[in-house]
Amino acid sequence: MTADTSEEFKKAVVSPVDDGSGVVRASVDFPASEPLKLDSGSELGPFTIAYNTYGTLNAAKSNAILICHALTGDQHVANINPLTGKPGWWSHLVGPGKPIDTDRFFVICSNILGGCLGSTGPASINPATGKSFGLNFPVITIGDMVEAQSRLIDHLGIDQLFAVIGGSMGGMQVLEWAARYKDRVFAAVPIATAAWHSPQNIAFHEVGRQAVMADPEWKRGDYLDQGVVPRNGLAVARMAAHITYLSEDALHEKFGRNLQNRADRTFSFDADFQVESYLRHQGSTFVDRFDANSYLYITRAMDYFDLAAEHGDVLANAFRGTRTRFCVVSFTSDWLYPTRESREIVQALNAVAANVSFVEIESNAGHDAFLLDEPEFFATVRGFIESCATRRGLPLAPIADGDA
Repeated sequence: MTADTSEEFKKAVVSPVDDGSGVVRASVDFPASEPLKLDSGSELGPFTIAYNTYGTLNAAKSNAILICHALTGDQHVANINPLTGKPGWWSHLVGPGKPIDTDRFFVICSNILGGCLGSTGPASINPATGKSFGLNFPVITIGDMVEAQSRLIDHLGIDQLFAVIGGSMGGMQVLEWAARYKDRVFAAVPIATAAWHSPQNIAFHEVGRQAVMADPEWKRGDYLDQGVVPRNGLAVARMAAHITYLSEDALHEKFGRNLQNRADRTFSFDADFQVESYLRHQGSTFVDRFDANSYLYITRAMDYFDLAAEHGDVLANAFRGTRTRFCVVSFTSDWLYPTRESREIVQALNAVAANVSFVEIESNAGHDAFLLDEPEFFATVRGFIESCATRRGLPLAPIADGDA
């Protein structure tokens, strides 16, 4: 992230602006007098949470859905991202008439604490020094992210969320919400996620962090104040991580061993293969929209996530007494968060007689399937939301053409 890019991040957050499409982009500043108490024992204040809303909150404030984004996501879930100019990362799932219907529901998506698109994170200015936090930013957890989100929900005057929905790291936040705030979550949809981060995933994250920190331009985390960016290290981290988001079948189907714009091998270390060129592109574009220190902090938060450890090493204890309705979703080719880890969540919920349904979606797209056009996944989300809306007494969705 360049200094110019960080300025664009600031411009992307306003308080509040309706762009005419029903999307409100806003941020809320929480004062130093109300610091956030972190799991590490530190306190953070003041701090800012940037968020978007879609649709209208009803008079009873009973139709609010919180969407939690994944590691490299942001609050621009269903609108054109002002930084990249691309559609929101879940724009095919969220919007008018879509499975998460913004004509019926008030959808909220915030940039997580520690992020780099408006919420306070390591790229933010430390009020004590007037410089970027860098490594002076406190280490955070998934629980800290959820606590910051709960402050936002309080700020919006919402007592209970109709649903909390998210995939991957977003799914971790969903589980944390359901465990910490049992009375505030009517329905929960954790997707392609796990109740703890596996040793394999911790290992992948460590490779990425070491790539960032080995870049000479990282400057021990002070690169922003020195006017440089660890582009190469962050790009390599993204390349390594992106491999884990795909499946072997998806890579073979998309690229095979095809060469990139050439008839034969160059016998060099250029990007001979299409898959090499693809990964290099993923890395180079990522550094233009993401902060390297945020990457370190967020991956560490995921590594620390262990919902069972927070409840006496018994996962079921996290959900004891819950009245939340759950829909757990996994994908057959997801080897980053395989189906067995979703089943462990379901078994824990069954152990406390929770209301839970489970769906494993057939897909060869790997972990990223939850971000793609997967009709069975869309139908699952739509059906679960309709069921919960009926239970909650919310108006039914109109019958679309072809649904009758």
